[in-house]
Amino acid sequence: MTRSFEDRRRAATCRRDAWRSAFRTAREHRRHWRADKERFKAEHRSALRAGRIPEDPGPPASGFTLLPWLLMGMGAFSNVFQGDANPWIGSLGLLAFNSLYIYVAFRAFVKEAREATSTRVALVLLGLVTCGLALGYGGSWLLFLPLFGLATGAVLRGPQLRSIGTAVAVLAGAVACVRDGWDGLTIAYATWISTMVTAAILSLSEAVRELRAAREELARRAVEEERLRFSRDLHDLLGHTLSVIVVKSEAARRLAPRDMDAALSQVTDIEAVGRQALTEIREAVTGYREGSLAGELDRARSALTAAGVEPSVSRSGPPPDPRTAALLGWVVREAVTNVVRHSDASHCGITVSGTPERVRLTVTDDGGSSSGGSSDCDHGDTGGDGCCAPGSGTGITGLRERLAAAGGTLTAGPGPRGGFTVTAELPVELPMPHPGTATGTGTGTGTGTDTDTDKATEPEGIRSAAAAQPADTVPSVAAGPNLGP
Repeated sequence: MTRSFEDRRRAATCRRDAWRSAFRTAREHRRHWRADKERFKAEHRSALRAGRIPEDPGPPASGFTLLPWLLMGMGAFSNVFQGDANPWIGSLGLLAFNSLYIYVAFRAFVKEAREATSTRVALVLLGLVTCGLALGYGGSWLLFLPLFGLATGAVLRGPQLRSIGTAVAVLAGAVACVRDGWDGLTIAYATWISTMVTAAILSLSEAVRELRAAREELARRAVEEERLRFSRDLHDLLGHTLSVIVVKSEAARRLAPRDMDAALSQVTDIEAVGRQALTEIREAVTGYREGSLAGELDRARSALTAAGVEPSVSRSGPPPDPRTAALLGWVVREAVTNVVRHSDASHCGITVSGTPERVRLTVTDDGGSSSGGSSDCDHGDTGGDGCCAPGSGTGITGLRERLAAAGGTLTAGPGPRGGFTVTAELPVELPMPHPGTATGTGTGTGTGTDTDTDKATEPEGIRSAAAAQPADTVPSVAAGPNLGP
């Protein structure tokens, strides 16, 4: 039964609507794909600028990079077609030269193949063919001599390159002078340049790739060694302690029904062992968490770049003591955090300079001095209400107290040319802390006999800051947020 005209029209309308819907869906998907692509590119560029993604070295060099130079032989190719050279001899010569050149070019980028005897034999044959064609026809055929020099530079890299490259240039000059007189010296110079420049560029490229591979291998080994050290330290710290806790727990379980006093003695031992384990783990974690001043500077540079602030970091003078560097690292972290969170700066400069006795750290930005916007005036908000003096926030205050306890000073306030400036000075070497006292570097070393439960659970930043203050004062937290990833 045939369909009516109305049925066919409805079917055509349905197909047209389906096509339109599919077209709209495809166009919407394409728009989302383009948006995702642009966002990915922006994130990738931002990560590259921040140094989180290494630069792509690109594909390794190969013989294809040397093939375009064969276009220099187009003049000789045209001579064969125009009859200026014997068609058979010229064609066979071109075929032999191109074949040997391609063979040598592709083997020049693999060290084992480059040093093989077959490659050296092919290079000698390439030289014989080149000299024969240049002596026989001259003119455009002389351009094969610089190509022979290029192949020589690609294969021969090392101490013998200078003597062999000079010999190849002299040979090319002699052949060219036989055909074109003193104008052949230009061919000699071109051959020598092509030999030396090719060898230098390929050697440099190979060295760069070897350095990148070595750097990646060193980074991989460093990660493996750090994992091994971490696992070994955890085993040494927790293996024996947990075994003692398990044994004493089993003993307390067995003694509880018969002798409660003996069971309580075992529980007391478990508590003591647990507290000792907490102290050891806290000290070990402190060692892992302590970062160098250089690491804090790198993290500060990354954070400023990610926030759209142009960083400028410079260091001079002798390297400070590790404890001095740790205190300066906290100053860098606090000051850069304030720049990122509470200022509208576009540039931030961090300068570390020192003498044999003192080291100075200066962090300056070009933001408005009253643009802090922090509830505790971390950026030195000196607004019209005079709510706080410059640099009177809890972070700056805590750092000032901790630097004063270490024999240093810290000043913070508007700079002479606008913006905000934080300056810290410390001795290059700090005196060793007395046993049983905190180091005051904000890393929560806690070398004393910390057996109180409240102290064991107290945050490390508060504990270290409180150790540097009198007992009747409220400790200030100087630890700023971590700027690292």
